[in-house]
Amino acid sequence: MSALPLRTSSARLTVPPLPTCEPARLRSLGALIGRTPLISIRLRYRSREHVIHAKAEHYNLTGSIKDRMALSILTRAYRSGALQPGDTIAEATSGNAGIALAALGRALGHPVEIFMPDWMSDERKSLLRSLDARLNLISRADGGFLGAIAATQQLAAARNDVFLPCQFSNGDNSRAHLETTGPELLAQLACLGLTPDAFVAGVGTGGTVMGVGAALRAVHPGVRIHPLEPKESPTLSTGHKVGSHRIQGISDDFIPALVNFSALNDVIAVSDGDAIRMAQRLARELGLAVGISSGANLIGAVMAAERLDARACVATVFCDDNKKYLSTALAAEEPAKDGDLGPDIELLDFDASCCGA
Repeated sequence: MSALPLRTSSARLTVPPLPTCEPARLRSLGALIGRTPLISIRLRYRSREHVIHAKAEHYNLTGSIKDRMALSILTRAYRSGALQPGDTIAEATSGNAGIALAALGRALGHPVEIFMPDWMSDERKSLLRSLDARLNLISRADGGFLGAIAATQQLAAARNDVFLPCQFSNGDNSRAHLETTGPELLAQLACLGLTPDAFVAGVGTGGTVMGVGAALRAVHPGVRIHPLEPKESPTLSTGHKVGSHRIQGISDDFIPALVNFSALNDVIAVSDGDAIRMAQRLARELGLAVGISSGANLIGAVMAAERLDARACVATVFCDDNKKYLSTALAAEEPAKDGDLGPDIELLDFDASCCGA
């Protein structure tokens, strides 16, 4: 689709000085976002033990890692003047980003309009409505994710009071993880006497894997950075949308502009059924109630660890909790399939630390 001139926050690294129009409430919101615990999960895969370290991002304000992105984009938009008091914030989302933008946007006094594919979970829809966001559901026939993005552009073109965060292309998304998630992870691992050898994260916008990857490589240039996608929909691997999958929040209908393959190692693919069962097991066996993408990230991290020395330090993120998935396959029994790793993974124990956050 052709790009329209949009009023978005600056993607430059240099942030202008604070103008007087920046809401004081932004600082209060910032106190509720970030500095999340690190969970170190000890497990055994085919007789080989690993410890996988995961940032527990469901401790953010609205329960997901997307709060970091929303705070970064809105803060810099106020500083640049791209976002003005009373403007409508409009975004295309699979759920978590929209929920984060709705919560922060309403806290700052903005109307929020969300465009979301209609196949996302009922919980996501209810949460958005509870935050007083105007929810526009887009069917596959109307373009799905690409249709949702086009709808935000059309809204912005028709009015002069609409701010588009443009999470899939806005550099302030990955900058949030460059400046917060990555440094927190480095500090927490350092408290444990560790340095990262690999990092794995599912790609929704690409902001997490690109931002955390840049932060880790700035300190440890040799660290491996693996983007993760569903095996059933290898969009990153093929360069175009293929198939469908059940890991909401990653692998949408296109490769996001933020993804720079030259800064990444090879793509890791995880079956959606394997991810669902692992998320179920994390809740049932360890009491860690996380979402489906977190199950995928854990399996992907095990795959990355298997390629390295037995003592390698591999990290990932648990993006959100399970509360947005209780009407999905996460609440049903999922049969194992040939080729899945999960049945061979034994969850042994976990530890948690806030040190360095």
